[in-house]
Order: sequence, then C-alpha cells, then structure tokens
Amino acid sequence: MPATTLKPGLLHEFRYRVPAERTVPYVYPESDEFRPMPQVFATAYLVGLLEWTCARLVIPHLDWPAEQTVGTHVSISHEAPTPPGLTVTASVELVAVDGRRLEFDVRAYDGIDLIARGTHQRVIIDTDRFSRKAAAKAAQAIPGGVAD
Repeated sequence: MPATTLKPGLLHEFRYRVPAERTVPYVYPESDEFRPMPQVFATAYLVGLLEWTCARLVIPHLDWPAEQTVGTHVSISHEAPTPPGLTVTASVELVAVDGRRLEFDVRAYDGIDLIARGTHQRVIIDTDRFSRKAAAKAAQAIPGGVAD
C-alpha cells in the first residue's frame, strides 16, 4: 500500500545527456529497419527516461526495494527530434494516487524544444511476489518457442 507521503502534487526533474547509443539506430541493433534511421533520441529511450524519472520520484515514499513500481500505461507524444549531445530534462508530476495505481503528467525538454508530453501510469508492486509470478510464467513457457 502506498505510503501516506505519496500524494498528488509531488514533482521531480531529471537531466540526461543523450549519448549516440540512445538514438534510433540502437533501439534494436539486429533490426535492418532501425539501423539506417536518423541518429536522434529514440522514442523507446525517451519513454524509458520518463519512466525512470517517475520511479525516482516515488522511491523515497516506498519501502524500496521490497516495494517497487512498474509501468502499466504510457500515452506520450514525441514532438521534436533531439540529436546526441543535448541534455534532456524530464519533468514529472504525480497527479493521482488510487490505491497502488499512480498517475503522472510527464514532459521532456531538450533545451531548445518541448520534445514530449503526456501521461504515464505505474503500479506499486511487492517485488518478491511480482518476481515469483514472473518466474512461474517463465516456467510455463514452451521451450524453443519462436518469435514471428
């Protein structure tokens, strides 16, 4: 259950200098489709940066690492390209707490443009219980299964 200090209105900012390895060609290096794409901050890594910033906001309010959060919903627009070397500032605000469900307003700037905005939801988990469920699922997987 969330700590009583975990309330709407909490804010956090995190600055991240974009390295070349966080650009689109590096998203799935084995992908023939991504490798030739422009070298700009990848949406996949941008989403991860916003999730990371949300996690940093809530950790001081949890019994961490016994309690953690996992992302459950992302609704983000990626509005402008950011070349490597620029610093992105991710800004998040906790706007709702509903039991274990947390909702955030998120934004990111690269010093020149607003590059992203939207919402993100996370759920507080019991780390051991969650890990046991994931391990049980892995044990049910069909050996040698193939991806499309």
